[in-house]
Amino acid sequence: MQEIIANNDIIKILELVDFRVSKSELNAFFRRENNPKYKECGDPILRNFLNELVIHLRGPKPDKKPKLTPPKKSND
Repeated sequence: MQEIIANNDIIKILELVDFRVSKSELNAFFRRENNPKYKECGDPILRNFLNELVIHLRGPKPDKKPKLTPPKKSND
């Protein structure tokens, strides 16, 4: 049961960055290399998953740019 929950979580996290992966494709990444249904996890999937996992766990990155306030109008 744990594996199903973990797979669903991974799929949901990837969907947050509009990266779709099926359960069968995800399962193929976790198979042994000598399994005929094994598939190597490519960089785009891993990169998107890790980036969104950080956001999922920590929250969005705070905006570091100072907000500019409009200049005050003078009453002259």
